Amino acid sequence: MTHDLDFEGKNVEQAAEEASNELNIKKEDLKFDVLSYGSTGIFGLVGSKKARIRVNLPKDFDSKNKRSFNREMLEKELDIDFSILDGDDTASSPIEKPETAETIDLCQDVLQRIIDTITTDAQVNVIKESDHILFDVKGGNAGILIGKRGQTLESIQYLIEKIANKKNDERIRIQVDVEGYLKSRRTNLESLASRLADKAVRTGKPMTIGQMNAHDRRIVHLSLKDTQGIRTQSIGNGAYRKLMIIPRKKRQQSKMN
Repeated sequence: MTHDLDFEGKNVEQAAEEASNELNIKKEDLKFDVLSYGSTGIFGLVGSKKARIRVNLPKDFDSKNKRSFNREMLEKELDIDFSILDGDDTASSPIEKPETAETIDLCQDVLQRIIDTITTDAQVNVIKESDHILFDVKGGNAGILIGKRGQTLESIQYLIEKIANKKNDERIRIQVDVEGYLKSRRTNLESLASRLADKAVRTGKPMTIGQMNAHDRRIVHLSLKDTQGIRTQSIGNGAYRKLMIIPRKKRQQSKMN
């Protein structure tokens, strides 16, 4: 059975980007038909219409069959009591100051079991980087593991990082990635930030990137920290805040220089 979904944007490219983010499918892998190219209307104000595309989803894609990532389901299916993660770090825990190698093995085992409840044929590989431990997931249904805008992957990483550092004196940096999603996400964010920064300088108006987690906001902040003529600022409350790219006034720039 074929699945089709419609997406809108100011232009076809933006509509495709919206579909890519929503479905967790790389833009170059999207298959879609253009229903409308949109129009700017009179002076860009009156009679403007959005572009619309219809995405042809893979046969094995079925959003209704996605398995949600929730603690109660995992505790039951994995027979793991995640209450050891609650409270402060002085609470009793089965993980009593383990060696780093033992901790990594434990995290790999728990992560593999979590993934096996969500999708099939996925394998967790451990890569020891200079400053962190990477749990690299290959195979399975990457879209379900990543979730909308990476939210499922973010939840999984939070859980594994809590397990790794519950009783360790020295913090272990943990990163969980699925099919190179984090690297691709970083590249896309840096490219978007660069384009919006150029536009902010050109138009003299602030540009906004909406609903980003702390990790993504940090990527944008760092990618633009040495860019002249702009400054970045997070706005709003909660975990998913907006980020503004604000052009500096000429007087501010002269002071900076």
